[in-house]
Amino acid sequence: MKKAILSLALASCMSTSVFAAEATAIVSGTDANQAVGGKIIFLDTPYGLLIKPVLKNLPAGPHGFHLHQHADCGDTGNHAGGHFDPQNTNSHQGPYGQGHLGDLPLLFISDDGTANTPLLAPRLKVSDLNGLAVMIHANGDTYSDNPPLGGGGARIACGVIEPN
Repeated sequence: MKKAILSLALASCMSTSVFAAEATAIVSGTDANQAVGGKIIFLDTPYGLLIKPVLKNLPAGPHGFHLHQHADCGDTGNHAGGHFDPQNTNSHQGPYGQGHLGDLPLLFISDDGTANTPLLAPRLKVSDLNGLAVMIHANGDTYSDNPPLGGGGARIACGVIEPN
């Protein structure tokens, strides 16, 4: 009897981790001539939202990385709207500050144009991502309102976030 209860408890714990909330964005360049491609997987963890990029053909270096208001990458990413800010903070303070929730950690692209280093957004969970897009900007991000929106610059890649 003890073995049966232990087995049932173990199976219950395993199924919880297997069915953790998850979403994915298929990412493409905002310019039709760009060969940017890949995906980003979003997973809930006890520490916040785990972000697992699997991207290629992006310019090397740090890039602003944000959640945007609308699940639409049309018009070179402009249809995605502004940064995700459900509390209307109108403040750009980074993923660990108290500003808008659209700020994600910087995305670092290696010299070969790939990104696959996992990131953590501690104030977010998968259920927050419904109806949003993820955006990669041309430049880095200062997580400040000066320059405007942290200086991320042009929208170079975008993906609509879909629940799995």
